[in-house]
Amino acid sequence: MDDELLSIGSFARRVGLTPSALRFYDDCGVLPPAHVDAVTGYRYYSPDQERRAVLLRRLRAAGVPLPEVGVVLDGTAEQARAVLTAHARRAQDVAAAAQSAIGEVLRSLPGGERRTLARVGGAELSSAVRQVAPSVASGAEFPVLRCVLVELDDQEVRLVATDRYRLAVRTLRPTFAEGAAVRLVVDVAELTGIASWALPLAEVDIEVAEHGARLHGEGRSRTLPTAEGTFPDYRLILDDLPTPQTRLITDRNTLRTALQDAPGPVVLRTEDQRLVVTDRDGSSVSHPAVHTGPPLRIAFDPAVLVPTLEAGVGPDVLLEVSAPDRPVVVRSADQGSFTTLVMPVRTR
Repeated sequence: MDDELLSIGSFARRVGLTPSALRFYDDCGVLPPAHVDAVTGYRYYSPDQERRAVLLRRLRAAGVPLPEVGVVLDGTAEQARAVLTAHARRAQDVAAAAQSAIGEVLRSLPGGERRTLARVGGAELSSAVRQVAPSVASGAEFPVLRCVLVELDDQEVRLVATDRYRLAVRTLRPTFAEGAAVRLVVDVAELTGIASWALPLAEVDIEVAEHGARLHGEGRSRTLPTAEGTFPDYRLILDDLPTPQTRLITDRNTLRTALQDAPGPVVLRTEDQRLVVTDRDGSSVSHPAVHTGPPLRIAFDPAVLVPTLEAGVGPDVLLEVSAPDRPVVVRSADQGSFTTLVMPVRTR
């Protein structure tokens, strides 16, 4: 048996740890040797301990605290997963805070240019433009409403559009971000062209500096033209939303089909666990739905609601209703990063 054991030096070389680290982990109880010579005090390790030692080294290299290392080594898979997920989240937060602080210091140094940068997926950016574009106003009364608000900060990239009857907000999580928060107003036609340009790119950097805004990706670059005007404070609307009283989940494409050719306005009402759609002429269709809360009866202009449904993703759509005369939250049942508010209409 002794022939199979490894000295502390041999074991250290094999697993990539130092002898002093192995002594420390023995004292902490996370990696005791297989055998300690009673006379000399020399520690010996079994080849079976290699996997544990290598995992321990990797966990410590990732900065996992020793108490949490013990959970990963000796706990269940569920416990290990929870500990590592929480540690990764903390590490990400610390790195983001350090990156932001260092960026601010660098920009404050003499000769430093103030710059904001956010990196997102090209297909993700293109999808976000497609989703909010239907909510842009088409009239000329308020030119700024023909634009999309693009907000960048160290946590999110948000695209916002409204025509006063709808408000669409799509949130993207950048893989990298630095700099101060900025708001850009971009004409929807310009942004639609940029969406086509970004679609095939794996990643796109949105850069805002003193000389203007640009996009970069895979060696290519494109100017991001901005427009004049102050975009409405959409957060006031979101913050003022009351708690929904009724929630309805139904098949998105089925609802869109029922609405797209219907003379408006159309009335949506719940009947047991079904949704009944009735148009202006009295024709009705019914299909399954998951409904919670009091019975629902609400009316929409199909010209407003159909584009909202088309911009969604996934098979299901979720409607959150607080009152028949208040904005209705419409979102994909399985994607919380895209939200649209749609105003209902009055019926007799």
